[in-house]
Amino acid sequence: MMSKQLFSDFEPVSAKAWKQKIQVDLKGADYNDTLVWQTNDGINVKPFYHQDTLENTLEVAPQTWSVGQIIFAQNADAANKKAVNAIEKGAETIKFIVPNNEIEISELTKNINLETTNTQLELLFLDTDWISKVDQNISVQVDPIHHLVKTGNWFSNLEKDTEAIKKTVATTGCLTIDATTYQNAGANNTQQLAYTILHANEYFNIVDTSAIKKVVFNVAVGTNYFFEIAKLRALRALFDSLTSEYNISVECVINAIPSKRNKTIYDYNTNMLRTTTECMSAILGGANSVFNLPYDAIYHKDNAFGERIARNQLLVLKNESYFDAVNNPSDGSYYIESLTNQLAENSLELFKDIEANGGLLKQLKEGTIQKKIKESATKEQTQFDEQKIILLGTNKHPNKEDKMKNDLELYPFVKTNPVKTLIEPIIEKRLSEQIEQKRLKTEE
Repeated sequence: MMSKQLFSDFEPVSAKAWKQKIQVDLKGADYNDTLVWQTNDGINVKPFYHQDTLENTLEVAPQTWSVGQIIFAQNADAANKKAVNAIEKGAETIKFIVPNNEIEISELTKNINLETTNTQLELLFLDTDWISKVDQNISVQVDPIHHLVKTGNWFSNLEKDTEAIKKTVATTGCLTIDATTYQNAGANNTQQLAYTILHANEYFNIVDTSAIKKVVFNVAVGTNYFFEIAKLRALRALFDSLTSEYNISVECVINAIPSKRNKTIYDYNTNMLRTTTECMSAILGGANSVFNLPYDAIYHKDNAFGERIARNQLLVLKNESYFDAVNNPSDGSYYIESLTNQLAENSLELFKDIEANGGLLKQLKEGTIQKKIKESATKEQTQFDEQKIILLGTNKHPNKEDKMKNDLELYPFVKTNPVKTLIEPIIEKRLSEQIEQKRLKTEE
């Protein structure tokens, strides 16, 4: 009753009235030049958003999310012990990265309740006989197109990989789209969304779509907070549009992980701040599982401390910040709704253009996709070099006393591997690599 009286005292203000008031306060300065800025996606960001200006809103179903832990399974017994310990410490989803078909599935998953723990196997190989032995409660994820994108080659060749993915989907009902390389290589949000849906569409043209029960998207989340929320929401809406074209009903699962692109080796603790906001974006955008990136992942080998901190960041968001207590918290935000619409529309336009010119695989073979991502990455790199993109502790306010030369257990820069490839691979590269290499050379 009290709130009704309170709000009835105020007349609603239209978007037009707000804009007129802003223009008066600008004292003759141009509204667009002063307050509207354009992103690398070509989206104009306005100083305010209003219900009047929303032409439509995309329906995005609410999702619950789980705390994820990624474990590289070089040794089945060691990986299993790490997984059991992570589950005891709060992990709800375990993803094993399985490097070869010599790993015993039963040993990898022993003492794990597959009914209560979401267990995923991301395969770095393609073996249909091995896959056929996996328990139906385990999500098998293998993506030959991603392997082509990242390495420049198929696992075997186009024909064999095509037959293998057909059998895999027929056996497991699961299709995997790994879109992380697009983001980590520097593609803008519109490109990421378009390439991801094109990626899915290539498989829809290959496999028996009636056999698909679930499509898993592995997505990297960047630091542009609201845009990343909108990106995941737009991905779900675009996927719904794609499946409706094929007249199929498929579960859409989004696994999110922070981007490597903005992570640094100097002032490395700021990586924790970056990953926290990126995980928040993933949660608010509707990810099903969030796998945090340890703050030292780019220069340290896997270690208990880094993994514990990464997991605890998610546990704090869930259990102390109550990020699991509200369904669809982004709904009703005119800004996020508008960004979601624009990203979806721009991505759909790019999708249609690429499809009209032969599709993703054809443009990868021609080098067109690689060229477009390089252009986007170069633009972003220039903005970083000119301090229009800031990474604190690296290109702004660096700590001159910070020494890292003796702390690098992993090579944190782009590696060159001179092997013959079918297509030009898409190379992941961090923004700070060049500046870090210069600093390492001048360390005393």
